[in-house]
Amino acid sequence: MKSIMNKKRILALTALMVAVMISIPVFSDAVQPTVNLGSTADYAVLAGSTITNIGTSSINGSVGGNVGLYPGTVISGMETLTVSGAVHIADEAARIAKEDLVVAYNDAMGRLPVTTIPSELGGVTLTPGVYDSADGKFNITGTLTLDAEGDPEGVFVFKSASTLVTASDSNVNLTNSARFCRTFWGVGSSATLGTNSNFVGHILAAVSITANTGATIQGQLLAQTGAVTLDSNTITNGICETINVVEPVVEPVVEPVVEPVVEADEITPVTATLHIVKHVINDDTGTSVAADFNIHVTSLGVDIAESPGVGAEAPGTTYVLEPGAYVISEDASGGYTLSYSGDSDATGNIILAPGDEKTVTLINNDNSASPTVTGGQLPNTSTPWYNILLIGAILILVSVIGIRRFRKAQ
Repeated sequence: MKSIMNKKRILALTALMVAVMISIPVFSDAVQPTVNLGSTADYAVLAGSTITNIGTSSINGSVGGNVGLYPGTVISGMETLTVSGAVHIADEAARIAKEDLVVAYNDAMGRLPVTTIPSELGGVTLTPGVYDSADGKFNITGTLTLDAEGDPEGVFVFKSASTLVTASDSNVNLTNSARFCRTFWGVGSSATLGTNSNFVGHILAAVSITANTGATIQGQLLAQTGAVTLDSNTITNGICETINVVEPVVEPVVEPVVEPVVEADEITPVTATLHIVKHVINDDTGTSVAADFNIHVTSLGVDIAESPGVGAEAPGTTYVLEPGAYVISEDASGGYTLSYSGDSDATGNIILAPGDEKTVTLINNDNSASPTVTGGQLPNTSTPWYNILLIGAILILVSVIGIRRFRKAQ
């Protein structure tokens, strides 16, 4: 009887231990999903306050070569900045991208489980996982090696509570199927990339990002509230396709294989169409026509390739442009006043979104060349009759004066 009771106790204890073990989550083998960037994935550079470029920089990406700014409105150094995508300045697309950036940042910074490692990453080799440091900072001096161990879907997430700083000539090396599009750097404050450094991954910074002279980036520079500053840099944000593992076929297929019908994805327009009409009104003394006026289309103060152009009455001149902010203007012409109608504001400013087709009409109205006369018509002093009347009036005045003097003398 006592033996039976002992067996029951052992079975009950074993069951309890199994239940406890099942209830404890096992994180070590969990596969981290990639961070969902949303519409932010299309941007190589995205900032909050300003974007400043010094020297000649290149921003490109087979899909993700856009530049965005929100709510700021100033991009300086644009004349020496090459951009393969669209430029969005304080428009709806940039606003949505900033919202998606906040979501992606919160996702990366909230990842668990996390492994705490030293803040200096130079000379270190890491496998996929989530990492932070005890002092809330990360530095790279030398080379950091990311080893995906043959898994192209391996995700690396680095969480820095304050800063990320890379030294001059530092390097991030990818090996064993590691990919830039699976590497994310959450930065609680600001990131600084050293001179001639080679950096890999998506930087999601709460404040600002500075890329010093000659730094190259394979990935994205995304700053929530502050500025992104460039200095002769190359930023490449290309396609990172999902790699599917094909399971081997165990049994031969007996029935014929029917290929699925793949429908073509709807292609979102990446350009916009702008029609510019020049209309001239000659209701006073003007004789000019539309072709006498030079029309300018500028972006960030620089004429586009087809500008300036000769004005044309309706249907006007058609421009196919990258989405963004533009200003429509003309060379000054004396004797005419200028006004705008159509899709621009009163000073010729217009914002084009992908797929837009908009029209701006510049109206020139001639001004009268004759002086304006008020209080009645002045007499014509160029006729003989005017001279006769004038002499008569003088003689009458002299006679009146003479008569008055004669009477006083008596």
